[in-house]
Amino acid sequence: QVQLVESGGGLVQPGGSLTLSCTASQNIFSNYTMGWDRQAPGKQREWVATLTRGVIADYIDSVKGRFTISRDNAKNTVYLQMNSLKSEDTAVYYCAARGVYTNGVHWGQGTQVTVSS
Repeated sequence: QVQLVESGGGLVQPGGSLTLSCTASQNIFSNYTMGWDRQAPGKQREWVATLTRGVIADYIDSVKGRFTISRDNAKNTVYLQMNSLKSEDTAVYYCAARGVYTNGVHWGQGTQVTVSS
C-alpha cells in the first residue's frame, strides 16, 4: 500500500516562498511518476507539476518559472519549491503518485498553502 505524507504548507505573503515535501512509505519511484496537484476553494483539483523518470519536469503554465519539482531517492521524498507566490496559488496541495505500469493514482492527505497579506 502506497502512503504519501505531505508537509511544508502554511501562510505566506505574496512574493514569498515555500517548499513542500512528500515522503513515500517505501521506494516507489521506479513504479510511479511523482507529481503535485492542487485544489483551490470552489475549484476542481488540477495538475501542477510532474517529474518523469526523476529528470523530466513539467509544469502547468501558471507556475512555470516559479515552481521547481525535485526528488531525493535516498529519502523517498519529492519536493515542490514554490517562489514568487501569488494569491491564486492558494490551495490544498496534494502529492500524487501515478502508476507507470497501471492507471492508478495515489494521493497524500494534502497540505494547505495560503498566500495572503
